[in-house]
Amino acid sequence: MIFRCQKLIRFSHCDPAGIVFYPRYIELGVEAVEDWFNKGLGFSFWALHEEHRLGVPAVHLDVDFITPSRHGDQLDFLLSVAQIGKSSMTLDLIVECEGERRFRERIVVVLVSLDTMRSVPISEEWRARFQAYLEPDRA
Repeated sequence: MIFRCQKLIRFSHCDPAGIVFYPRYIELGVEAVEDWFNKGLGFSFWALHEEHRLGVPAVHLDVDFITPSRHGDQLDFLLSVAQIGKSSMTLDLIVECEGERRFRERIVVVLVSLDTMRSVPISEEWRARFQAYLEPDRA
């Protein structure tokens, strides 16, 4: 299964050349991960952090900027899980506009205790939620 969400490119996302300033793609990707927790996984990203004291910080990013996006573009964010480890997982994020690929990001995140800032094993409950989005050729 692939999680999908849309984001409108606003003036604040753009640089003086009128295209999305590249760090904004990373920020929008973080928003997409938060949307995935809230809507796709059915679990509040806020509650994960504040009530359960868990976080999923990125420890590695691999990005490709393919085609510029401009103010007013409606971007489709497609998120899937490429791999699930003991305490980490690899997420694939593809960003498109009207079927044209604009940006690709591979994100390695680690489940950490916010109290100790150390990695913790992914529980079976979370693993089952994440596996629903595991890329078909990896299931």
